[in-house]
Amino acid sequence: MTLQPLDVPPALPLAGRLLVAAPVLTDPTFARAVVLLLDHDEEGSLGLVLNRPSHVPVGAVLPPWDGRTTGTDVLFTGGPVAEDSALALGLHTGPEDGPEPEGFRRVAGPFGLVDLDIDPDESLAEIDAIRIYAGYSGWSAGQLDDEIAEGAWYVVDGGPADVFDADPEDLWMRVLRRQVGDLAFVATPSIDPNLN
Repeated sequence: MTLQPLDVPPALPLAGRLLVAAPVLTDPTFARAVVLLLDHDEEGSLGLVLNRPSHVPVGAVLPPWDGRTTGTDVLFTGGPVAEDSALALGLHTGPEDGPEPEGFRRVAGPFGLVDLDIDPDESLAEIDAIRIYAGYSGWSAGQLDDEIAEGAWYVVDGGPADVFDADPEDLWMRVLRRQVGDLAFVATPSIDPNLN
């Protein structure tokens, strides 16, 4: 299948931006996915799928973190890589050049990874929001750039309201709808891309 890119101005895939799956991306792992890009360089890319909550309570896997997550107290599926491991994504809105909270390592803007091995009471005092993900999404060197060039992903700006959205299952549609130009029309396609 040849992907048909929209007439959308290209955006660079930078840490902190969102990757939004194009309708032609039908692989169940990434169909209608919204990914927060945590790292992108010449060695590859890493991100977390934001809109795949699971039915597994955080407390069933990480008892000290039970009741500590933002919006919903379930694990999210961050991607197909290392699904047997957990990553905690935190939000710290303090100054980027200021001290970081205990157990927090900034990766992009206000977003950072939270050390799940420390006492939540110590780390959460200065962290504004947190979600825990099973696994992550990863791309080898050049792979994500190729997928973007083929039209499989749109790169857009996002923020804390997207990352910690209270209704993550509809995030894909809402992120696309607020875009300008042709990209906003993508928010309401048929499930079957051949009908679009």
